Amino acid sequence: MPLSNATDMTEKNDASVLKQEILEKIREFGADLVGIADPEALKNGPSETLFPMMKDHSRDHFAQEITTGLAHGSVFWEPDAASVIVYAIHQSSDQPELDWWCGEIDPPGNKKLLMISRLLKEYLAKKYPFIHVYPKRYHVERGGLYLKEAAVAAGLGCIGRNNLLVTPRFGPRVRLRAVVISEKLPPDGPSGFDPCTGCPAPCIASCPRKAFSRIIYTSDETGLMHLPGRDGSYYRADCNLEMLKNEDEAVEGVMPEVCDHPEKIIKYCRNCEMNCRIGKP
Repeated sequence: MPLSNATDMTEKNDASVLKQEILEKIREFGADLVGIADPEALKNGPSETLFPMMKDHSRDHFAQEITTGLAHGSVFWEPDAASVIVYAIHQSSDQPELDWWCGEIDPPGNKKLLMISRLLKEYLAKKYPFIHVYPKRYHVERGGLYLKEAAVAAGLGCIGRNNLLVTPRFGPRVRLRAVVISEKLPPDGPSGFDPCTGCPAPCIASCPRKAFSRIIYTSDETGLMHLPGRDGSYYRADCNLEMLKNEDEAVEGVMPEVCDHPEKIIKYCRNCEMNCRIGKP
């Protein structure tokens, strides 16, 4: 075997070993699902390409506070970004409080996701100080990335008709986060998993705002094959109306695991998530 080929093979073996170590560690830190995506497969992806064309996009207070210096909706990539580690925690139907907001304080699920990122960064900094580690924020405008697309590229599942990531094990009842590192690892996806074909779509039927009731985007108009809700029917502005209603209806209470003083407990709609049949016992 030529020396160059032998070196390439050694590097690939080393990368596979490192990948396995990282995946095992993230699971040990509390993740239920984890995979690796290639940043090159995500750059200028469907969501980022579609963003400038989105109709009546509701810019929340996060979206208005851009910290990346890039155009609204654009993803910031570190110059040495080589792999995206995407992980998820399961949020079952009997754990709704993981997604409850206590005023502006992060829900328990978010806190767990952040802890996993922090533990991974500390572990890699100690054992592999030459690897640069970049835990990603949730909001794209603050340095995050499009998590659902990254999860598909990492082999975790597919984008369902409900416009959510649908995983084989848990359906859409997961919460996602990502960490970018400077070391090239073998990617895991896409997996080819697709449970939505032929499904009567109880997820869509359960939407209180009928956010999937009409075609908003087309391939001819956008030049994209991957559209919101698959067929271009998901309308985020309608979904946001329900979230605003949830905020208005929030009642003050105390969540000991989050805050020790009364705050409005916001319980956002999860109908399209809870009514998906995939991943249920």
